[in-house]
Amino acid sequence: MTALRARAMVSPGAVPRLPKHVRIQFDPVRQAHAVLSPEKVFWPNEISLDILRRCDGRSTVGAIVAGLAADYDAEEEAVAADVVAFLQEWSDKLLVSL
Repeated sequence: MTALRARAMVSPGAVPRLPKHVRIQFDPVRQAHAVLSPEKVFWPNEISLDILRRCDGRSTVGAIVAGLAADYDAEEEAVAADVVAFLQEWSDKLLVSL
């Protein structure tokens, strides 16, 4: 019988990072960045890629939100909702560690 993993919840103080089995790689044929995981390939859009690049294991979710809000000249509350939802989905798929 296998043990169930507790669901990691995204919070402003969480420090996301890409696990060792996940990497971002540029595909010269498609002229796009892919996120590679064993037996899976994801093609993130520009904003998703920007979020993932900031998941460096040092920056908190709050700092990532603040940086994105400044870079995209958007309100932090709106950015926070989207970033938290994105990171939660990717965390649930084991593509981002919290």
